Amino acid sequence: MIEITNISKNFSGKSEKVHAVDHLSIAVPEGKLFTLLGPSGCGKSTTLRCVAGLEKPETGTIKLGNEILFSAEKNIFVQAHKRDIGMVFQSYAIWPHMKVFDNVAFPLKVMKMSRKEIEQRVQKALDTVGLKGLENRLAPQLSGGQQQRVSLARALVKEPKVLLLDEPLSNLDAKLREQMRIEIKELQKRLKITTLYVTHDQTEALAISDYIAVMNQGRLLDVANPKEIYFQPRSKFTADFIGLTNILKGTVKGIYGKTAELETAIGKLQCLCPEQAQIGDSYWICIRPEDIIVTRKSEAAGKNNFTGKIRQMIFLGEMLDCQILSGQEILRARLHPKSRLMENETVHLYIDPAALICIQNN
Repeated sequence: MIEITNISKNFSGKSEKVHAVDHLSIAVPEGKLFTLLGPSGCGKSTTLRCVAGLEKPETGTIKLGNEILFSAEKNIFVQAHKRDIGMVFQSYAIWPHMKVFDNVAFPLKVMKMSRKEIEQRVQKALDTVGLKGLENRLAPQLSGGQQQRVSLARALVKEPKVLLLDEPLSNLDAKLREQMRIEIKELQKRLKITTLYVTHDQTEALAISDYIAVMNQGRLLDVANPKEIYFQPRSKFTADFIGLTNILKGTVKGIYGKTAELETAIGKLQCLCPEQAQIGDSYWICIRPEDIIVTRKSEAAGKNNFTGKIRQMIFLGEMLDCQILSGQEILRARLHPKSRLMENETVHLYIDPAALICIQNN
């Protein structure tokens, strides 16, 4: 288990300090894949580097199990090479003049292991990542996916307690990236190794993670499993950053048992009543595009039925990305790629009240 408590890391800017990590606390459960997700510059890679020992925080503590890796209060800082950690960098950092075997064996040679043990561990690591038989290849002779596997094998070869991955798939093409994230997820589950993963790719994070921590401007905004992060975000930033969403501002006009009615720019919306909601409260209402039902004829009378006009339809292969003007707002909806609806057509919209996400505007 990795415990990060109240760490801060600042860098000197031209005129003032840059707070890369701002009093961050997270706990990575044993044997789980925990992802730090956020936009560029949010502090996720700096956090990872602090765990690796490549950066030294100004405050807080970092523990690996019962071992203190860093403590500002106790003046403890364990050097990177003494931490029981394997790391995969964004650039892979594969030495081009070395063969695959020597690249993977490098950490073991530094540890001065015997030749026999090095041979056994390297072969095991290469077999684990699917590179058996490529021991004598030079790095330039490998594909991008194979180089990524070499980097992963090198991180795993010394059998560390923790695996750190800093945007390891960002240099791969889309098809290979999808394949590799499946392989990393399967590998992590098979080895049951505690893993801290950094990415700015929301789809990647949702696909591979046991838990996701959403960061922005050095701070932690949300921690949950992928489904909770997507369907029950705690902040407007998380709702907007994870996937695609329509966000409307609404004011509570009525509360009817378990249902609340809010006034919005597209009209009155009914949703499941948020806890402690009161008349006059302001909320952000988040509507996922896939939750908007678009038809030529109204499906049902009553709540959450609206009309709109299709402004634009973009064909994306597996779906149509549709922009619909309803009231004063442009809503994004997802349609079947073979939908017969056309641009400039007037359509009916229906949104299930249970699908709406309400986040207090405070």
